[in-house]
Amino acid sequence: MNRIKLRQMLTSFFNEDIGDRDITSETIFSPSVTGKGAFIAKEAGIIAGLSIIHEGYHLLNPSIEVKAKVEEGMMVKKGQIIAEVEGPVTDLLTGERVILNLVQRMSGIASLTNKAVQLIGNSSTRLVDTRKTTPGLRMLEKYAVRCGGAFNHRNGLYDAVMMKDNHIAYCGSIVEAVQAVRDQIGHMVKIEIETETEWQVQQAVEAGVDVIMFDNRTPQEIEALLPLVPSHIVTEASGGISLENISEYGQTGVNYISLGMLTHSAKALDISFRVQVRKQTTNE
Repeated sequence: MNRIKLRQMLTSFFNEDIGDRDITSETIFSPSVTGKGAFIAKEAGIIAGLSIIHEGYHLLNPSIEVKAKVEEGMMVKKGQIIAEVEGPVTDLLTGERVILNLVQRMSGIASLTNKAVQLIGNSSTRLVDTRKTTPGLRMLEKYAVRCGGAFNHRNGLYDAVMMKDNHIAYCGSIVEAVQAVRDQIGHMVKIEIETETEWQVQQAVEAGVDVIMFDNRTPQEIEALLPLVPSHIVTEASGGISLENISEYGQTGVNYISLGMLTHSAKALDISFRVQVRKQTTNE
């Protein structure tokens, strides 16, 4: 992940949550009280977001020690310690909620992604995400997808062309739409076309697109359409795909399967944070 962007995001998240100060922690603990905290998995899953713990706490207080007990993308068991932090208790507790929210969200995405990858069951078909991400969290959520063993589709509207029915209807045809785009973009920008019929697939092939998406097609329909596509054009299946039928799509021979549910429907992984406070001693 981009470390500079991550720190900017965390600064914004902390400002939203902390405001002027953590009233509860600061009125109970003095700045000199230290302790040790542990992030503990309360269920099995894939861990993503260890850098959130490190960057988050160092942003609040550079003196806080952070020790990861697992590796990014690793499967953990219920009760396993993910990371330990040590430093002033006020800072440990002040950063707890923002850090937990992000790590739980990212680990949930990584866990769901890993499950989907296992269900596809072959190495020739790759699983990718979509732009159906939480506004403001796209970088983190797409990173979590990679931790789960899948790959990223385009990051936004700016790094690849994807033509849908409205774009094509305005231009008159797929061939005309592709030509209009090619006249204005550089050679490094890929062009993808969403197709739903055999005629549209043939038009996309004639237009020389880089990627053809089979949109809301059944596995049987995709198997019938694939022979129309030359090997140099990448194929993608999207729409109507779930954990229940993803293995069928993986058996069609399509190059990529895109799945929006990886980021918009993932359940957060249950993780807790426990702090042991060091008792202060007074010298008399």
